[in-house]
Amino acid sequence: MTTPALLPLSGRRIPALTPGASSFPHHRATLRLSEKFILLLILSAFITLCFGAFFFLPDNSKHKRFDLGLEDVLIPHIDPNKEGKLPGGQIIHGQGGHDEHRHREEEESLRNKIRADHERALEEAKEKLRKSAEELRAEIQTEKSKVAQDLRKQDSGKPLPPVPMPKVVGINDGDPGDPDVKEKRDKIREMMKHAWDSYRQYGWGHNELKPLAKKGHSTNIFGNSQMGATIVDALDTLYIMGLHDEFKDGKEWIEHNLDFSVNAEVSVFEVNIRFIGGLLAAFYLSGEEVFKVKAVQLAEKLLPAFNTPTGIPWAMVNLKSGVGRNWGWASAGSSILAEFGTLHMEFVHLTYLTGDPAYYQKVMHIRKLLAKMDRPNGLYPNYLNPRTGRWGQHHTSVGGLGDSFYEYLLKAWLMSDKTDTEARKTYDDAIEAIERHLIRKSNGGLTFIGEWKNGHLERKMGHLTCFAGGMFALGADGSPDDKAGHYLQLGAEIAHTCHESYDRTVLKLGPEAFKFDSGLEAVAVRQNEKYYILRPEVIETYWYMWRFTHDPKYRQWGWEAAQAIDKYCRVSGGFSGVKDVYSSNPTYDDVQQSFFLAETLKYLYLLFSSDDLLPLDSWVFNTEAHPLPVLHLGNITLPGSDARR
Repeated sequence: MTTPALLPLSGRRIPALTPGASSFPHHRATLRLSEKFILLLILSAFITLCFGAFFFLPDNSKHKRFDLGLEDVLIPHIDPNKEGKLPGGQIIHGQGGHDEHRHREEEESLRNKIRADHERALEEAKEKLRKSAEELRAEIQTEKSKVAQDLRKQDSGKPLPPVPMPKVVGINDGDPGDPDVKEKRDKIREMMKHAWDSYRQYGWGHNELKPLAKKGHSTNIFGNSQMGATIVDALDTLYIMGLHDEFKDGKEWIEHNLDFSVNAEVSVFEVNIRFIGGLLAAFYLSGEEVFKVKAVQLAEKLLPAFNTPTGIPWAMVNLKSGVGRNWGWASAGSSILAEFGTLHMEFVHLTYLTGDPAYYQKVMHIRKLLAKMDRPNGLYPNYLNPRTGRWGQHHTSVGGLGDSFYEYLLKAWLMSDKTDTEARKTYDDAIEAIERHLIRKSNGGLTFIGEWKNGHLERKMGHLTCFAGGMFALGADGSPDDKAGHYLQLGAEIAHTCHESYDRTVLKLGPEAFKFDSGLEAVAVRQNEKYYILRPEVIETYWYMWRFTHDPKYRQWGWEAAQAIDKYCRVSGGFSGVKDVYSSNPTYDDVQQSFFLAETLKYLYLLFSSDDLLPLDSWVFNTEAHPLPVLHLGNITLPGSDARR
C-alpha cells in the first residue's frame, strides 16, 4: 500500500504522496523490440530497392533515356569516336546508331548499379542476422550515445550574448568585528564543512545524503536521476564562507558530470529554485561562465512544462521527452500557487543573460492571468487547473502550497530596482487580504497566521509559514499608507511566535506545524507534525529581523537554534532530521537535505556576519536562499520594460 509521505520540497515546501516505482521495460523486452526494429529496417530497404528497380529501370522497347538531370555528375558521356570527353569537356553527340549504342551502354550501367545495390543490401541484412543479441544491443547503444553526444555538442555550442555584468558587491569577508560573534560564525562554518565533507565522502554525485547509512539519497522531486542537487545547492554558501577548495570541487563536478539530457521526471519548481537559482548565484558570485551555460541548458529543458491550454505550467516535466503532468493529489490535477508563482526571479535573470524574451514572457503571462481572475475575499487559493484556468478547492495558505508566491511578488519589485510597481501593488493587495482574514492573536498574545479552508480559519501555523516574519520586514519599506513601522512590528511578532514554537520543545528545535487552540499554543498536537527536517524558515526570519533592527535577541535565538542542531542533528556522517522534537531520545530520519547547506547554514552564517556581506540593497535572495543581484535601471534589457531614466 502506498503511504503518504511528506515531500521535503525546498524554499517553501509541499506535502505529496510518494509515487510508485518507475516502470522501465525489462531488458529482454527491450532487446526483442530492438531486433524487430532492425529487421523492419532491412526489409523496408530491400522493398524500396525492388520497387526502385521495377519503376525506374529504362524501358528497353522504346530506348528512353533515364534522365534525372544529374547526368554530368553520375553518367559519363560517351564520344562515338573517342572514349570519354574531348579536351576542355566539350561533349560530342553521335548520330543514329551511335546514339542507340550509347543509350544501351547507359542502361546497362544503371542495371549493374541497381544489381550491385541489391547484393550489398542483402549482404548487410545477412550480416545483421548473423550477429548475436549482445552485439546488436551494443551497436544500438553506440548509435544512441553518438546521437546524444552530437546533441550535447550542439547545445554547448550555442554562444550566449555578452551582457553587462550587474555590479556585485559584498561577496566575501563580512567580519563581524566582535570576537565572540566571530567565534560563533566560525562554528557555523565548521558545521558547513562537516555537512559538505560528509556528502563529499559518502554521497558525491547523488542528490542528497543519508548520513547514518552513509550513502546517497534522492526523492521523487528529482526523478530517478543523480543530478548532484547538494553540490549545486551548496555552491554559493561555500563561496561566501571562503571554502574555495570545496567550491572548486563542486565546480569541477558540474563541469564534467552535470547532464540534463536524462530520462528523469523532475519538479519544475524545485529544479528552478535549487538548480537554476544555485547555478545563477554561483555565476554572479564567481564569474565562472560554466554556471551560466548550465543554467541556460537546464532552463530550456523546463520550458515544455508551460505547454498547457492556459500557460500555467505543469508541476512535473520529463527532462528528456518534455512531457509534463501534475501531482495526482493536488485538487483534481491542479497546478500549485507556490510552484507556478515561484519562477519569476530566476526567469527574469535568464532573459537578461540570454537575450531570449521567452523566459520573461512565460512568467509575465502567469501574472497577467492571475490579475484577471476573481479572488474569494481577495485571497489567492492554492490550486489552479492549468487546463480550465479555474481555481481548485478554496484553500489559502501562507505556508506550504502558497508561501513563496507572495515572497516572489515582493522580490520581483526589489530585484527590478523597485521599478516593477505592478508586482509591488499585487503584493500589497495580497498582504492586506492575508492580514484581514488569516492573521490573528492567540489567547496568550501570540500573533499567528492561520489557513483558510472552505470558508473558515484553521488556527494552525506551519514551520514553513515562519518565513513570513522576514518577508513582512523586507517589505516594510515601501508599504502604502506609511505602514512601514506596522509591518516591521508584524515581522517581529511572527519571529517571536516562531521562537516560542522552538522554545516549547524538549530539543529547542521547532516542529513542522503547531496549533493555537484548546489551551495549547505554538505546540504540535499530531505525531506526524512533531518532526524537524533541518528547515531554515525560522532562522531566515531571525536574519532579516537582525538586519533591519539589530536587536541582539535575534542573534541569541539564532545561536540557540545552531547549538540545538549541532547537539541533536549532528551525526558522524553529516546532519540528520529528527522525528520528534518533544522526545529527549529522538530518532533520526537519516536525510541531510540539500536546503540545509543552501539555506539553514547560510542564514546562520549571515546572522553572525556584518551587514556588508551580501547587502540587501544589492542582492535579493531567492526562496532557496540563492542571492541574485538587483538589476539596476542601467542594466535592464527586458522586453517591454519601461525602466528607463
